[in-house]
Amino acid sequence: MRTHFGTHLGTHGALFILGLAVFSTVAWDRLGQQSADPHFVYQADAWLNGRLHTKTMPPGSDDPARVEVVALRDGGTARGRRLRSRPFFRTTKGLEIPLAEVERTVETIEYCSFPPVPALLMVPQVAISGTRANDVVLTVFVAALLLPLMFSVLLLLGESGDSTRTRGENLWLTMLFGFGTVLFFSAVQGRVWFTAHVIGVFFALLYVRFSLAARRPILAGFALGLAALTRTPMAFMFPLFLFQAWNVYQNDRKQDNNAETSLRKLLITIVKFSTPIIILAGLAIAHNIARFDQATEFGHSYLAVRQQAQIEAHGLFSSDYFGRNLTVLLTLLPQLGDQNAWVKISGHGLAIWVTTPALLLLLWPKQKPALARHLWISVALVAIPTLFYQNSGWVQFGYRFALDYIVLLIALLAIGGRPLNRGFKTLIIISILINLFGAITFGRYPQYYQTDNRTYSAIIRN
Repeated sequence: MRTHFGTHLGTHGALFILGLAVFSTVAWDRLGQQSADPHFVYQADAWLNGRLHTKTMPPGSDDPARVEVVALRDGGTARGRRLRSRPFFRTTKGLEIPLAEVERTVETIEYCSFPPVPALLMVPQVAISGTRANDVVLTVFVAALLLPLMFSVLLLLGESGDSTRTRGENLWLTMLFGFGTVLFFSAVQGRVWFTAHVIGVFFALLYVRFSLAARRPILAGFALGLAALTRTPMAFMFPLFLFQAWNVYQNDRKQDNNAETSLRKLLITIVKFSTPIIILAGLAIAHNIARFDQATEFGHSYLAVRQQAQIEAHGLFSSDYFGRNLTVLLTLLPQLGDQNAWVKISGHGLAIWVTTPALLLLLWPKQKPALARHLWISVALVAIPTLFYQNSGWVQFGYRFALDYIVLLIALLAIGGRPLNRGFKTLIIISILINLFGAITFGRYPQYYQTDNRTYSAIIRN
């Protein structure tokens, strides 16, 4: 019996070609050169040369993690960073040493502060081209793969009975996903943050695909682990698989009165799912300890950014950041422009419903299958960490952190059952036009974006 993938193989191929053509066309001149923030290239080069730290990034690169090695007056040395808010040197092990006891700086070491999976994908290119490897090409290629993967997930939702969408409706939703969300502007940038988002979405799609009906527990575990080691909030998508495994268990019990056998199958499934996650987490912990002496430290505590004093005062995650991040997610609107540009967009970006108005239909689903509750719980768990995170996503066209759960939102649109009528299609077309504008202008036409310190600080105060 042919699988849905085999039946629709031509459509999958066409979607990949379409994505590659559109993303490449909009990326255009960027394809011929490395981006301005190729952190994953430098991390891959470090590994290939037997190092954990990177060489100095190209001039202008943002968000390096800098660890200072200092000589102490007692003859010892320490690794860590100088605090901006207080006259202390905080070591990688959390000790605080008065600056009066620091004699001099021995060296400053830079690390890639982002989870490592995208750097692993850069290794083949870097092995050939060294630090000249092109991160834009990899980002565009992976982004093109997302379209057939999304279509495949939508088809599986139909096979499971959770979605009643036709093939044509699934294609409309795939177009919304690829070109009508902030994925579009992220896919054509390269640059460390956007490359991570695109690759994270790739593994999130694989995770959802393998999780439906708990079909492939081992692959689902690997996909979730790789997603989390690309974008750490994605780790909180884990309930989706557990809910699906529980559904299978309940169905087994209805068909087989042997509760012990059904429970054993459930436990085996969960073990299979958990094992690759534990292995990948162990590798990540070892990598973090080797660099920063902390199991969960990827390097963001050592970012050389304007928020350093804020991070020292409140930490990387705090309720102090919640109001700002919720504002960015839900309420930021474009402003009327001036003689240089007809519209002005905050460097914090636009609200999610402004960049993708079609998502407003999530508020009025026609159908509410059990899967909808599972998806919404997963969305909430993934979204919560970024709502308490010290960074809003600055600088961006739209709220890019929504990419951590955009796959789940599109799945919710699919199973919501609201007719894909003229109004729905109009919202999809509007979403695509808005994000086409963002994909073309972001990073190219700064007159459309307000990235001054006053704009940054105003929303912080609010």
